Amino acid sequence: MTFTMYTTPWCGYCHRLKSQLDREGIAYEIVDIEQQPEAAAIVEAANNGNQTVPTLVYADGTAQTNPSVIQVKEKLAALSA
Repeated sequence: MTFTMYTTPWCGYCHRLKSQLDREGIAYEIVDIEQQPEAAAIVEAANNGNQTVPTLVYADGTAQTNPSVIQVKEKLAALSA
């Protein structure tokens, strides 16, 4: 798994990004911050204390908040280089 997507069930941006990633065949792990409160702290750390989703955390420890599928593909390409 190259990244984890922190999300909530009601987040429209999360649903859109998930469907785009699925269409592109990009694998990822989903963590619902409402079901796993400790995960909310990870999201807050990446977003100046805010629980902004979707937040993606990559294998190198970097994060993106509400990225486009193009930004995700660019990041994955940079990680595999």
